[in-house]
Amino acid sequence: MAIVSASGDKANRDRDSANGFSLSRVNFRLLAKDSRRRGPARILAQVSSPLRRPAFRYFAGGRLVSLLGGSMAPVALAFAVLEASGDPTQLGVVLTARMVPMLCFVLLGGAVADRFPRRAVLVAAHLGGACAQGAVAVLLITHNYNLPAVCALSAAGGVLDAFTSPALRGLVADLVEKDQLRQANALLSSIRNATKIVGPAVAGVLVATLGSGPTIAVDAVSYLLAALLLGRLRVAAPMTVRTGPVLSDVRRGWREFSSIRWVWAVTLSSAVMNLAQTGVWQVLGPPLTGEKLWGFTLSARGVGLLVMSALMYRLVLRHLLRTGQLLSALGALPLVALGLGAGPVWVLTAAFAAGVGFSISGISWDTSLQEHVARGVLSRLASIDDLLSFIAIPAGTLAAGPLADHFGARPVTLAAAIVYGAAAWGSLLFKDVRTLPHGVGR
Repeated sequence: MAIVSASGDKANRDRDSANGFSLSRVNFRLLAKDSRRRGPARILAQVSSPLRRPAFRYFAGGRLVSLLGGSMAPVALAFAVLEASGDPTQLGVVLTARMVPMLCFVLLGGAVADRFPRRAVLVAAHLGGACAQGAVAVLLITHNYNLPAVCALSAAGGVLDAFTSPALRGLVADLVEKDQLRQANALLSSIRNATKIVGPAVAGVLVATLGSGPTIAVDAVSYLLAALLLGRLRVAAPMTVRTGPVLSDVRRGWREFSSIRWVWAVTLSSAVMNLAQTGVWQVLGPPLTGEKLWGFTLSARGVGLLVMSALMYRLVLRHLLRTGQLLSALGALPLVALGLGAGPVWVLTAAFAAGVGFSISGISWDTSLQEHVARGVLSRLASIDDLLSFIAIPAGTLAAGPLADHFGARPVTLAAAIVYGAAAWGSLLFKDVRTLPHGVGR
């Protein structure tokens, strides 16, 4: 379930007490050493940190370095393209050149990550990313900006992304014990959300002082450092290398995906949510709020993401996926606030709540996949989730402007909120989604 926030990231689902739901009504349990013992419901649990495992420390360090560099690159690239060309359309072309190859190759990336050692796939992809970003940096530093060349390198980065994401999501289950998956995903989510807050600010300073080219060079170095850290991983249960056509692995992954009801129900739900929310938020959000309020709104949501990801490290829920789906509806609140023309305080509060929802739904989704899907097909299911969730985004982005011109920006935003909320809870119509337990083996 890849729900995209304004920054283009994955995962999310929430609901708030105003809609009749409160955390006090959720069934919690403490995951004790003796799994047969069921004590009173507990919200906070004492857990063994995944960071005690050396392999996970290297993995988390690699993600921190890579995500920090990756969060700076879009800012630097935007200024570089606009400065060199003076044409915003070229920036859109460069960004599209990265996303389209990612969508085209993501199923193949999932099959490769299930077929070969995921550590090797990630190291190769990060080394390739270092080369691609390094080449872009050289073009900019030497003042040889060329749109076709930058698009080609951006497309290469998109192909590498297609192999990176499924391998990352599959590898976590190989690095920690089953009862540490939620904590591991919460830590990784905290790292990701923190870099979203810090990275763009650092990028702005670097671009202003050093220029866009050197800033993108920093991202290239971050890829290289991440590859070195990931290369030190020692996976306890390495994947068995299979032979035969890779496309047969893709077909088997699709059969597995379609046979697990709760997986495809949540994935289709997130696809509709992305269709309704992402384009409207990114296209209509800025003009409806104004420049100053828009910046604070994004910051408020970032704080919500970070706070909830930190809380999820200790928050234990018996039905993690169900709670994530319920709370995912919080993502509609900012659209409701903008659609109704609410004041700044309400907009900021709604944005914070949406961040909370995005965080808990993303963590609950990744953890549920890793707990209940066989490792041998985990990356392929993750790649199908990526494809179906992201493929709806361009349609929503292209439709937002024309719909706003015809019906008005606020009515379209309010309608998007309704569709988003309905899709968020639509998956709960399936019993498998409502009853899937947290902490039960694959």
